[in-house]
Amino acid sequence: MTLDPHEFMRRFLLHVLPSGFHRIRHYGLIANAARRELLARARTLLRVVPTTIEAQPPDAPAVNLQPTFVCPHCGAAMNVIETFARGQPIRAPPPWRAAA
Repeated sequence: MTLDPHEFMRRFLLHVLPSGFHRIRHYGLIANAARRELLARARTLLRVVPTTIEAQPPDAPAVNLQPTFVCPHCGAAMNVIETFARGQPIRAPPPWRAAA
């Protein structure tokens, strides 16, 4: 699609928030509360074939997947054996105070 520069800027600026506003990602298809159910329903309505390993039947031939983590020294696939929970919840930085 080819657009006139003015039309492109108009469409692009529809996605820019005014100064002081924050993007809210708590609503819609990818809202964390119902993400799994809503995405599954959207895939069903769009007739998308699932591509996850769990969705394939157990007797299906194994697909040669690239490993997610690779050792930088020997190039072998690394397996995740443990994950650590975050120690402290993320907070906003403390307010700046002027020196007296």
